[in-house]
Amino acid sequence: MQAGHGKPLRGLTAGAERQRGFGRFGRMFPKLEGLEVAEDRLRQLAEAMRDDGQSGDNANVPAGYTYLGQFIDHDMTFDTSGLGEKVNDPDALLNFRTPRLDLDSVYGRGPTEQPFLYDRGDPRKLAIGATGPGGEPRGPGGRRIRAGLPNDLPRSREGVALIGDPRNDENLLVAQTHLAFLKLHNKVVDQLGAGGSFEEARRITRWHYQWIVLHDFLDRLVDFNEVQWVLTHGRQHFRFETLSQYEDPYMPVEFAVAAYRLGHSMVREDYSHNRVFRPGAGPATFSFLFHFSGLSGGIVGSRVSDPEILTALKLPKLKLPDGTLIDPFPLPDLPGDWAIDWHRFFEIDRPIDAPQGAEPPDNAFVLNLSRLIDPYLVPALHDLPGGGGSLPLRNLQRGVKMQLPSGQAVAEAMQITALTGQEIAGSGPDGAKARQLGLHEATPLWYYILKEAQLKGDGGNRLGPVGSRILAEVFIGLLEGDCESFFRHDRNWKPTLPSQHAGTFTMPDLLRFVGDLNPANEASSFE
Repeated sequence: MQAGHGKPLRGLTAGAERQRGFGRFGRMFPKLEGLEVAEDRLRQLAEAMRDDGQSGDNANVPAGYTYLGQFIDHDMTFDTSGLGEKVNDPDALLNFRTPRLDLDSVYGRGPTEQPFLYDRGDPRKLAIGATGPGGEPRGPGGRRIRAGLPNDLPRSREGVALIGDPRNDENLLVAQTHLAFLKLHNKVVDQLGAGGSFEEARRITRWHYQWIVLHDFLDRLVDFNEVQWVLTHGRQHFRFETLSQYEDPYMPVEFAVAAYRLGHSMVREDYSHNRVFRPGAGPATFSFLFHFSGLSGGIVGSRVSDPEILTALKLPKLKLPDGTLIDPFPLPDLPGDWAIDWHRFFEIDRPIDAPQGAEPPDNAFVLNLSRLIDPYLVPALHDLPGGGGSLPLRNLQRGVKMQLPSGQAVAEAMQITALTGQEIAGSGPDGAKARQLGLHEATPLWYYILKEAQLKGDGGNRLGPVGSRILAEVFIGLLEGDCESFFRHDRNWKPTLPSQHAGTFTMPDLLRFVGDLNPANEASSFE
């Protein structure tokens, strides 16, 4: 049932009226009451969101966009409040990431204030780390992948990633995405030559990234008509500017806590990572992708021989493709044969699968696809590595904590036809559970947006109208509110870096420009 929570949360309601400082969270719909749901009902709904085979792959969205989405999220938001914290003063709830698409997760505070993020030989460039040797011999003549290739994040002696946002070392796929942006900036520096400045390279990198977000990433996930409508008619609900000038945007909780968490439903249980580690041939499961990281996994640098390290880290067992569980193991750095094959995550021409004289061509090449945008999350997300618990439950709990309104209330406020209780209740076991719990007519916003994508977003290939409008308004608003974005400088600006189609720029274009598309497959990678 929909009910108020007493006095509105100070600071969150003020966000929509822009009575706040930079970097705060706020509300797009401050007049809507929060949806109150008992903890037991949240648990039952979360369990009904388990993907037991009723979902499928999204042929329109390769899996790399899932982790590009996580990278973008970390560029915009960083809420340090824990689920167990009582919100006594939500006005103090800070977004410690600037609500802009400015790559501050990559650049930090710049080469002067954070020199450890930069190359000491050329401070215009970002530091990049090297991978270790590649385990078992796999190359020509039984050789293994050599150490020292620039295919990892820069790390401290203890394996900690030296990057602007530590969360981008949470799992291997977002870490390799972060690395691609480090390489993009450095490639731009090379293209500018000796006379090019750091600031010019940063501007070019940021503007091409912003173009990708708006014209590649967003176009794949939302109703294209919604983006064009907002570009033509302006934002109606995400408002933060005065009549005279733009002000700094706030971060809407309806976006950060609900709509933009669509990516959790897109995560796969396992991935064809490269020709070495692919389903049926080696461990490419979700738990391994976490393990080959420094923040939540087993990369420990010089402490690799410390017998106490595994006890201290409390790492969970690793799941092999056949379901077998094995003990975790410490790593000094990222092994060279765990560098990503980008052909398997974005629409890039399929490579030759093995260099001359190496193993026979890999006939198990797979372009990993994201899962559909729907209410079902793979089992791995219901039991997160490291004892993280159920991700869908945590999302639902946070929605109640942040007093999000129901999906139906938001749809009505946006003058969009809401899903009916019958539509929700009659669609799958999760809908039946929502009806049993009394949540089919007043539905938690995050679940509602996923359900809307399933029912009104081409079967989960895209978001539905409410989710699409929230994402379109927020992303366009963040660009309009950033005085350094290409939107504010020149809305008619077109990308200038090499691309498959002149005047545009996509994530595959970025990766082709950077190179290093498949390090574990290059003959030059072998010892």
